[in-house]
Amino acid sequence: MTTKSKRLYQAAAALCLLIFFGILYYYFFCSFSNKETTQYVYIDEDDNVDSVIYKVKPLATSHGMSGLLTLVRHSSYPEQIRSGRYAIESGDGAFAVFRRIKNGLQEPVNLTIPCVRTMDKLAEYVGSKLMIDSDSLYAALSDEATCQKYGYDTLTIACMFIPNTYDIYWNISLDKFLERMKKESDSFWNEDRMQKASSMGFDEVKTITLASIVDEETTNSEEKPMVAGMYYNRLKSNMPLQADPTIKFALKDFSLKRIYHNMLSVNSPFNTYQNTGLPPGPIRIPTIDGIDAVLDHAEHDYLYMCAKEDFSGSHNFAKTYEEHLKNAEKYSRALNARGIK
Repeated sequence: MTTKSKRLYQAAAALCLLIFFGILYYYFFCSFSNKETTQYVYIDEDDNVDSVIYKVKPLATSHGMSGLLTLVRHSSYPEQIRSGRYAIESGDGAFAVFRRIKNGLQEPVNLTIPCVRTMDKLAEYVGSKLMIDSDSLYAALSDEATCQKYGYDTLTIACMFIPNTYDIYWNISLDKFLERMKKESDSFWNEDRMQKASSMGFDEVKTITLASIVDEETTNSEEKPMVAGMYYNRLKSNMPLQADPTIKFALKDFSLKRIYHNMLSVNSPFNTYQNTGLPPGPIRIPTIDGIDAVLDHAEHDYLYMCAKEDFSGSHNFAKTYEEHLKNAEKYSRALNARGIK
């Protein structure tokens, strides 16, 4: 073979290799995603290879999808599908996407526990964010044996959920989710918070229960320690809390804008007009601000409070019942003037 022939052969071989690697790059390493933003594919436990492909296809370029299908056909993936939430980033190629879903390299969900009033709403929210079935979660939170496993009952189980944001894998099991929430709750109740609660004669359940009332009374974080101090004074004086939000909870009517006298006779352990002391559990998942407001409550002599007539969300505080009646009258007139019933 002449030198010229060798060069032509080498050039042809180099060109073939270039074309080969170009095709390889195009199908397996060129951008898989059809968008410039990160997309996610959610693979359930009951998905098969066909349903996975069906879910991924709308997120992919045509060449990226061809590359993924090739990788799937020549692998054991159809026999070992892993559930989870998988990111498809704009710079990923088919090989990166395939490696991620095949090896179960999930992207966690940033789950923020909401400050909801009832456990069915919590279950509904969690079920919309994770693979956990909302009905199964609500059934667990309504089951005494399950609640007792974590140190609560069905009236206090809301205390286990601290409204922080957590990185959680989308396909976490129900049991693992509850265990995680218990672990996060234990971590939240550090030595400092436990000492403050103990000095009040409280534990975490009592603290959270009072915090839930404080949160329902005001959204003004600066005022919350004042409200907490007022209710704590009532508890120390063995006075009924007479907290209107507990009546709404007892009636399960959270749309009420006014509490009338005939509502105060509702037969419920959550009726703080008829029962002294704290109710048997929280009336919502309170904010961390609300919890810390109880632990760091303001020390004062107020025993009464009434919403201000300017509807600012703040309150007028009073030491005597006579002063409180004057504040209540001003607020009542303001409600009537606005036609609020």
